[in-house]
Amino acid sequence: MPPKGPDKRAKPSRAIRRLVIWYRRNAAVTSLVDSATSAASSAANTAGNVAGTATSVAGNMANTVLQPLVFDPLRRLQRGLGGPGEDTPINDSDRLWVAVDGMGGDHAPGPILEGCLRAVELLPLRVRFVAETALLQAAVTAMGLQDELNEAVARGLIELVASGPSVGMNEEATVVRKKRDASINKAMDLVKQGEATAVYSAGNSGAVMAAAIFRLGRLKSIDRPAIGALFPTKDTEQQVLVLDVGANMDCKPAYLHQWALLGHIYSRDVLQVAQPRIGLVNIGEEECKGNELCLRTYPLLAEEQRFTFAGNCEGRDILSGQFDVVVCDGFTGNVLLKFLESVGSVLLDVIKEELPRGRRGKVGSAFLINNLRRIKKRLDHAEHGGALLLGVDGVCVIGHGSSKALSVLSALRLAHSAASHGVMANLHALSETGSPAAPVACD
Repeated sequence: MPPKGPDKRAKPSRAIRRLVIWYRRNAAVTSLVDSATSAASSAANTAGNVAGTATSVAGNMANTVLQPLVFDPLRRLQRGLGGPGEDTPINDSDRLWVAVDGMGGDHAPGPILEGCLRAVELLPLRVRFVAETALLQAAVTAMGLQDELNEAVARGLIELVASGPSVGMNEEATVVRKKRDASINKAMDLVKQGEATAVYSAGNSGAVMAAAIFRLGRLKSIDRPAIGALFPTKDTEQQVLVLDVGANMDCKPAYLHQWALLGHIYSRDVLQVAQPRIGLVNIGEEECKGNELCLRTYPLLAEEQRFTFAGNCEGRDILSGQFDVVVCDGFTGNVLLKFLESVGSVLLDVIKEELPRGRRGKVGSAFLINNLRRIKKRLDHAEHGGALLLGVDGVCVIGHGSSKALSVLSALRLAHSAASHGVMANLHALSETGSPAAPVACD
């Protein structure tokens, strides 16, 4: 009898062991995996029978080890900013009215309405949707939303409010004075008249800010409102509030001092941070570092007894989790915001380029690609709704110009959270007494 050749059946078992070892060594990255089973199925298509055998192993690992670590990135990033879970029945008596500028944004009004339709099903709110009637009807027909819209209107979850010609994305902010019936003005009026608790717009940010100042007015102790954006940190349970991110290019030290007070109240009341740590964006930790604005602002923040000043915050420390609120001029903040928007996509492209080639590289890529996309979403601010306009007499959320349904849903969750946590009552107390009030208890 000829001698037996090598047992080919042993090869799959070695490949499986190598795959398991690789998977465990990369647990820090793969903890974000949405489903190791589906990823391993993708690997089977590229790695052949060996990876196909590994599918069941990786699937069992996902079910027994990784399943508790799977989160929805939107809900994780805005933990504490939402209403009830998707499976929790919503009591209609708990719903708050939110005014939505349906004509604001690059893709309005269709995707904005689609996001509102999703929001009223998932969040305890109702929407007064302000838009030009003809353009809205054309978008509803084109997107096939008519039946869903009719049902929401019949249930009292959405109310349509007709508006005049809207403010274009490229128009000057002062045009809101001329277009008095524009959707953004009418949405602001609903808040001013008490018919809505918050307003959301993904339109021209300058026009939104101008309309908020003209229609809602500034808080008494605030010279200039600021746009505050929530940035992710390395701690998935924590966000850092950065303001200003674009409303005021040239600032005075007093403005940054006022924004620190606004950020302290918002972080404490809405983000539920017991003792927010305030930082000043600067090029060094030392008190003597920085430009004239930073040098003059530092003593104002250091001497303030109404919040905890944690010192200068270098750029590398903004996402470190060491600060809960950081303040800067709008020019610097907008650069930070736009830089963060690019990080996710660049990171994904770099890692994809550096992944090993060949069969083993394809197996690894199949496991990592979904994880990297989720990391990209976590770092991309456009995926998380909008920014808060703090300092005006009302809850106002400014969305990204390219917002679609998911971003609208996220922004409305943010607007609902700010409106339901009593933050405006505490901001009014700051204006009247000059000292942040104790948190208002909310049901």
